[in-house]
Amino acid sequence: MSVLDIAKGMGVTLSHLFKKPVTVQYPEEKVNIQPRFRGRHHLLRHLDTGLEKCIGCSLCAAACPAYAIYVEAAENDLDHPTSAGERYASIYEINMLRCIFCGFCEEACPTGAIVLGHEFELADFRYDHFVYGKDDMLVGVKGSKWQRREAERHGRQVELGGKPTHRAELEGVDY
Repeated sequence: MSVLDIAKGMGVTLSHLFKKPVTVQYPEEKVNIQPRFRGRHHLLRHLDTGLEKCIGCSLCAAACPAYAIYVEAAENDLDHPTSAGERYASIYEINMLRCIFCGFCEEACPTGAIVLGHEFELADFRYDHFVYGKDDMLVGVKGSKWQRREAERHGRQVELGGKPTHRAELEGVDY
């Protein structure tokens, strides 16, 4: 390491010393979220019929490198269908502690039922609160389990810490 290398390094440091910092005062200020950000999972419904898109094929569970997804399929009731297919996911769980948010489940899904949304505040206190069931991920559920519990306890709406941008795959997800 020569004196010239040290001078170059110091030059970079000094050039950043007088620039405006990019710090966001979170949680007072909302964070700008990029369109392809991968956050909390959402299970989508068909917009026209309201039926679940998930047909219980378990391809998402097979594609998951962390083995974070568990799907148990059941036969669909013809009189009162849950999904558009012959089967539906009677149990759909994702262990958020194991999930690495890679998006392989999103890519493997043949019906586009699971997408990774823009919610990133997933902290909680107990292990069992990190296992998200189907009811926690269906479209219309906003926020993490902890955010929903706190909002209910204080009698207010769930507030998210980010300003999401539009992404076509998130059809029906309302932020």
